[in-house]
Amino acid sequence: MSQPILILASASPARRQLLRHAGIEPIVCPSDLDESQVQLTSPVALVQTLAQLKAESIAAQVRQGDVPPRTTTVRNSESVLILACDSVLLLGDRIYGKPENPDAAIERWKDMRGQVGELYTGHAIVDLAQNITIVNCETTKVYFADLSDRQIEAYVATGEPLNCAGCFAIDGRGSLFVEKLEGCHTNVIGLSMPLFRRMLAELGYEPTDLWS
Repeated sequence: MSQPILILASASPARRQLLRHAGIEPIVCPSDLDESQVQLTSPVALVQTLAQLKAESIAAQVRQGDVPPRTTTVRNSESVLILACDSVLLLGDRIYGKPENPDAAIERWKDMRGQVGELYTGHAIVDLAQNITIVNCETTKVYFADLSDRQIEAYVATGEPLNCAGCFAIDGRGSLFVEKLEGCHTNVIGLSMPLFRRMLAELGYEPTDLWS
């Protein structure tokens, strides 16, 4: 069997970088799924459903030979895996995705400061060769620092929180404002590498099979 090809159904530079650091060079093909169509009150069900829909939408395109770039490479490969993820933050009984605008990000941080949230990331892998889809979720507790209004406004002004489901980037400036994590730290970046390894094993692959 030829080396499996991994398609990352996400535009997230952080997720791509995590894979690259692990020696895996994915083909990036973001899903254009309208996430607003999925309304669920359970954070686990929400992120798992969104991740699965994203992965399956790209899988459908691959089957039709309609996934650039490197479409020919994908078409000729015996094993194609499609990975999709989705993250939300649970704070109290409220589920948060990316903030809509800077004002929303400021208000969110005022609620988050000094509190403990839970970051949920749904993971879905479609194995085209075996016609199997597996879905899972990882959760990490996040202890937020008690920021001042000035710190919140300065952080939001950088624009970084606007691109993150939890309104912070643990691999960026946001690392200054998190006291500690309980659980998988790469999960907070958007892709739990330990869970990804276990999901690959469930499908019969070694992570080393994906090394460039």
